[in-house]
Amino acid sequence: MLIALYLRDVAGLVGAGTPALSDVAPTVDASDHTMLISSVGGTDALRDQWEFWWSRLLQQVPGTQETLTPPNFPELAGMPALQRVAQAHYGAALTWSREQTNLYSALAQQRETLGEHKILADLVQNREMELGRCARDFTLTIVEVPLAEQRAWFIEPNRLIMSSHLLDDQASFCSFVRPVVELLV
Repeated sequence: MLIALYLRDVAGLVGAGTPALSDVAPTVDASDHTMLISSVGGTDALRDQWEFWWSRLLQQVPGTQETLTPPNFPELAGMPALQRVAQAHYGAALTWSREQTNLYSALAQQRETLGEHKILADLVQNREMELGRCARDFTLTIVEVPLAEQRAWFIEPNRLIMSSHLLDDQASFCSFVRPVVELLV
């Protein structure tokens, strides 16, 4: 997902995808790909191909994310504009995504140490008390990605994509996550 978001931003595909997530943070400068993709459908084709790929990524089970195989990226077969952008930026995208993964690992370890991860359990417990019953069995997959806008996007039926720094502001975190917990519990 990180590489997909990097490629989206480097291609300047503002507002692409459903939901339309904010830009990544740190910011990735957009490049002009007009010459690179003009013979394979141009920017409109690139946007359609990226959105198709993104929707496919969102449907995957966490931990089973597809990997990209350079230099031809057979995983992107049938998406020539996206393949060309991936070929042009794969090295930078991979480096960026690894850096973000390392930063997130340190952040997650800090949260574990400080007990910040318990906020979700507290939301569920509070909802159970409101309802006067135990929660139904449910699964909520939270995918944290480095986004500029500190918010969360609910993807039915049970996935939440959120900025990796949303949890830093617990009130904001609760404002986005509480309605989802109320729906699922």
